[in-house]
Amino acid sequence: MLEVHMVLRQALQNVWTEPLEYKKLMVKKVSPQRRELLENSSYGHHQKELFILFAQGFTHLFQILVKAKKPLVGHNMLMDLMHLHDKFYKPLPESYEEFKRNIHSLFPVLIDTKTVTKSMQKKYLIPRVPGLLEVYTVLCSSSLNPEDPPWPVIALASDCSRYAEKKSPHEAGYDAFLCGSVLLMSAHLLLCRSTDDAVEADPSFSQYLTVLAEHVNKVNVIRGGVTSINFSGEDAPCCHPPVLVVHVRGWAGVDERQIYEEFKSLCRFDVRWLSKNQFILLSTKYKQVRRVLRRYKHHPQLQVSVYRHWRHSPGVNCLLQVSGIVALWSLLAFVLGGASS
Repeated sequence: MLEVHMVLRQALQNVWTEPLEYKKLMVKKVSPQRRELLENSSYGHHQKELFILFAQGFTHLFQILVKAKKPLVGHNMLMDLMHLHDKFYKPLPESYEEFKRNIHSLFPVLIDTKTVTKSMQKKYLIPRVPGLLEVYTVLCSSSLNPEDPPWPVIALASDCSRYAEKKSPHEAGYDAFLCGSVLLMSAHLLLCRSTDDAVEADPSFSQYLTVLAEHVNKVNVIRGGVTSINFSGEDAPCCHPPVLVVHVRGWAGVDERQIYEEFKSLCRFDVRWLSKNQFILLSTKYKQVRRVLRRYKHHPQLQVSVYRHWRHSPGVNCLLQVSGIVALWSLLAFVLGGASS
């Protein structure tokens, strides 16, 4: 729409354009004198500012968020932060530490609801569920709702009232509603169970931030060397279950999808191709790793074992093979050279 506005005003000196509703533009014929008067009026300057804001798009909202320095809330938000940095600030740096410093400078207070709810699962026996909508559904269940005081009332704006009746996952407004609701309910549950004293009927947001303090600036990481990135300090060390390697026998043309389908009834693994007949299995649960090792101990086609770099790495295997060939030729040369002398 901005392009249409600019083309019309540059090409035709006797027209005036005004934005109407979304993706609509009013074009009216005016005299050159009237056009000049409109351009120099306060209304004309206001129109120019609106078009500049329209041209900036989400960059304007990003600048507002950075300037406000308010808590930024997301769910599993690492990719979102990387996208914001790359598209609206600077290209992603090579240095991990520089990325952390930049994000912390832009957004001093981050709250990842994935990190918050993961920490509550064992403590409050919250079922382990995969997505934001499922987390919201679990928290809304009556078994978790504190009786005194109950959840805070979340009022929807008039143009978002449909969210109370209809689920719209992955729609920006609906996901924002879910994320904010999960944060508020999680903080309320933490506040109510953090003390034996009665909690006031209408807790302040600062009280909620206090109980969330240990989770601030810790963003969840999936399948990483750490469970979360601490944007305001050192990352906590993490101990992951061992990586598994699957050696396939008598199953021609097998691919990653087929290996995934084979194991998904037992647990959820990330599957990566390693070599012609070998695949890597990655899990975050020790229980799942032990279960698979037991179940496939004597399997006729799929031999599952713990990954050892010196044994399973294609690079190491190639190096060992080349070293073996060189050593064999050296031995033969020594034997044949000794015999000829």
